[in-house]
Parts: sequence; C-alpha cells; structure tokens
Amino acid sequence: MPSHATEEPTYQVVRELADIELRQYAAYAVAEVVVPGPAGEAGNQAFPILAGYIFGKNKGERKFAMTAPVTQAAAPVKLEMTAPVTQTTAPGGFLVQFVLPKGVTAASAPEPLDARVQLREVLPAQVAVIRYSGFWSESNYNEHLVKLQAALRAADLAWTGEAVYSRYDAPFTPWFMRRNEIWLHLAAKP
Repeated sequence: MPSHATEEPTYQVVRELADIELRQYAAYAVAEVVVPGPAGEAGNQAFPILAGYIFGKNKGERKFAMTAPVTQAAAPVKLEMTAPVTQTTAPGGFLVQFVLPKGVTAASAPEPLDARVQLREVLPAQVAVIRYSGFWSESNYNEHLVKLQAALRAADLAWTGEAVYSRYDAPFTPWFMRRNEIWLHLAAKP
C-alpha cells in the first residue's frame, strides 16, 4: 500500500519482478477528460479542465484535495482506426484522469459544470508498473515501456489495453525527484 503524503488509490504489491511491481488496485473513482494532444501536451491541456472541477467548478461548488496520480493514455476509439496509435499521437486523443479522494464515488461526486468532464468508477484491476524519474519525453517513456513489456514477456504475463502514463508530482518538482510510472493492465488468466 502506498505511504505518501498525497492520497493515492489503494493497492497491494502482489509480486515483484526486478524493477517491476505487480499491484492489485481496489476500485476508485476518477474525473476524466479527453484532449487532442499530442502526448507531451495532453497533461497541460487537461489540467485546467480537471483542476477546475476539483477546485469547485461543479454543482454545489464542492472542493477536493489534489490526489495522485494524474494518468494519461490513448483514448479508446469507437470507429475503425486508420492510423496507428503511438505515444505522440492517438486518433481518439488522450484520456487524462484525476483520481478522486477515497470515499467519493462517481455517483456521490458533484456533477461537473463543464460537460467535457466525465465521472467514472475504475474497477479493481491487477496492474504491472515500472517507476522512473525525469521529465516526460517520448524517448524516456519508450525506454521504460520497453523494459516493462520485456519483464512481462520474460515472466510469461500478458497485458491488455493501452499503456497508462502516471504522474505523481507537481510541475515545479525538480526533474530528478519526479515520480513517473507506466502501467499495463494484466490480462485475466483463462
């Protein structure tokens, strides 16, 4: 379970593989928005929209404490894709999420005033995670994603869906102290 000053979703480490953790996350609620990107700008595009929601731009003007992580992944596309998904571009844009505080559900959270903000429950899931520091860059991201995927292949573990980029620190945190993670959702075993 995490032991950080900023609240995070509840999880347990169920297995470690070198620099990789396999975590079992409990359910949690998020406020989310889809932005066009590119990947390196998606967080900056989404932040004012989502921050507005948690800082009171909602019915009831309820304010929430900032939590971690802020997650980002290629948004699911319902139409047939004509271009490959990369971390730089994604046909459906990028889904950016703020985790809501414990005890807040999508049903109990106040309705957003901005129609772009959606509330959703994230179901319990097992996630493979690699942690690293530094700025977001496509090369830094790709280097760590390749390491994560190689460790899972070596352990004969399959994943499903898009990789999730998770940021834990404020932009003013020095680059060498920043906590970044990449998550891959593990496929259910048959």
